[in-house]
Parts: sequence; C-alpha cells; structure tokens
Amino acid sequence: MADAQMRIVVITDDPGWHGRQLLAALSARHCTASYLRLQDCLFDLAPSSANPSLGSGLLLGALGARLPDGVFVRGVPGGTLEQVILRLDVLHALKLLDVPVYNDARAIERTVDKAMTSFLLHRAGIPTPPTWVMEDPVRCREQIAREWALGHEVVCKPLFGSQGDGLLRLAPGMPLPDLAAYQGVAYLQRFLPGQGGINRDFRVFVIGGRADCAMARYGQGWIHNVAQGARCEAVRVSGELAELALAAVKALDMDYAGVDLMAGPDGRLQVLEVNSVPAWHGLQSVTPHRIAEHLVEDFLTRCVLPAHTRRIALAGRWPSHELH
Repeated sequence: MADAQMRIVVITDDPGWHGRQLLAALSARHCTASYLRLQDCLFDLAPSSANPSLGSGLLLGALGARLPDGVFVRGVPGGTLEQVILRLDVLHALKLLDVPVYNDARAIERTVDKAMTSFLLHRAGIPTPPTWVMEDPVRCREQIAREWALGHEVVCKPLFGSQGDGLLRLAPGMPLPDLAAYQGVAYLQRFLPGQGGINRDFRVFVIGGRADCAMARYGQGWIHNVAQGARCEAVRVSGELAELALAAVKALDMDYAGVDLMAGPDGRLQVLEVNSVPAWHGLQSVTPHRIAEHLVEDFLTRCVLPAHTRRIALAGRWPSHELH
C-alpha cells in the first residue's frame, strides 16, 4: 500500500533535531507529516448543527476533527497533574479510535514513573539495583542509614525526570535530602559502582522488538547522560546486553525504547532505566545507519499500515463519516 496515503502526526512541543529527523524520514516514505502539541488538543463531545453526529469527540489542533493515520509520540510535556492526565487522555482516546500511537499512553505511564518501571522490571525477574520508593521521611532516613551501615551509597532520584537532572548521590555522613525537593516522594536506589572503577554505562535502542544499536557512555563523573557531558562510543549490541534490553522492553510492553544498563563491580549487568521517549542524538553520532529511518520503518509497517488496511476494509461497510 502506498505510503503517500499516510497522514502522520509527530507529538512534540519542541521539535528540534529529533523532530526534524523524524519528519525527514517520514517524507522520504512519501507521508504527509506534521507536528502537534498535546496542549492544543481537546475533547468536544457536543453535537452541532453543522455536524449532528458526535464524530470522534476529539479535536487535534490544526487538524481539527480529522484523525491522522498514525501518531508518533516524541514527547509529553509536563504540567499540573490535571494537565498531564488530559494530555495522556488524548493519547488514550486516539488508540480507542483505532489510530496507532507509538509509544502509546500505557507505555509512557509505565516508564515516566520510575516506581512503576522498577516494580514491573522486578516482577519480570530482570536484574536491577535494589530500590525503595516511599513518602514517609522517617522511613526514608532509616532506609538510607541501613544502606550506609552495609557499606553502600544511595542515589536519590526524582520520580519523574530525565537526562540526569536532580540526581543526588548520598555517601555516609552526608545531609539527608528534604523530600519537598522531590515532590514529597523518595525514590532511592543503591549506588552501583562501575566495573573496575570506570564511569560507564550502556544505552541500547530497541525498535519493534529488536535491539537496533547501542553505545557505551563514559561520564565525566558518576552520571553518564550525554546531556551531562558523557562521551559516546559504539558497542556491539549482542549477548546479555541485547537480551536484557529486550526483556525489559517486553516487560513494559513498548514499541520502542532506550534502555540504560550498567555493569557493577562483579561484571553483572543490571537495568537502570527504560525510556519511552528516548533521545538518540548522541547514539546517532556513533551509529552508521539513520536511527530515525529504522523507527519510521517499524512504525509504518508494523503499526500504521495494518490499521489503515482495517479502515479501508470498513469503509466499504459503513459510511465514511463514521471512520474519520
């Protein structure tokens, strides 16, 4: 089926380099592609004289009531709890309207919240550093003291956050964090020293159930994010590195993801985080193929085209206004 028939929306409020990469890859497949901010979407559930049918009940910015053939989620902006829920509701509604959403709202909810990510990885038996999540500041202090007594340092992370922002490494004797700075929630993880004292972790990019590419990130300190100045080096994505990344993505039921792993002093790999809207600028700098092209290929062939085919089949059985 011709890609030229495809109308694709990239969800982002800051297109930047990643948005341009995606639009270029979509254009190369002859898709009509545009950006859309979730802040510009709304529900309109009232009939009008011009349209007595309720239609989809969803208005998508400049697209209005016209539904796209597919939605690629590049970012969900923060805001109040109510704003974030509404934005995720838009993604939920699109999927209920048989519009492929890549990654969908459920996958984003499972991974933007580090507590749920850690819980699901733990349930799946995937090795991760010991983790504790709580609201009680007394129990928080007690848990940190127990870890210190065992000779471990502790990392405190924001429950919602990315690119290494807000990470606090607590060595014995350091002042304990004020949970108000973490929105009243302590996400604590045992600090994992690098193998051989090397400040290094791994990012594996998984697309459509396949480990697409990977890199090692060498940090200037203990934080290894590219946004924090880490140096990137291509690595072969195979063996345990690929297996653990794929298992993590399967446990979280995602279309694509960036999986962060690290080898501890004993050389054993552990999964640190799984990202549902991962950046790949640093990874692209050490990867010979165009990552955006692989993302778009999987998105179109595995998600968009099957849904489009279903709609074509239904068009012969129901009036077109009931479809789009």
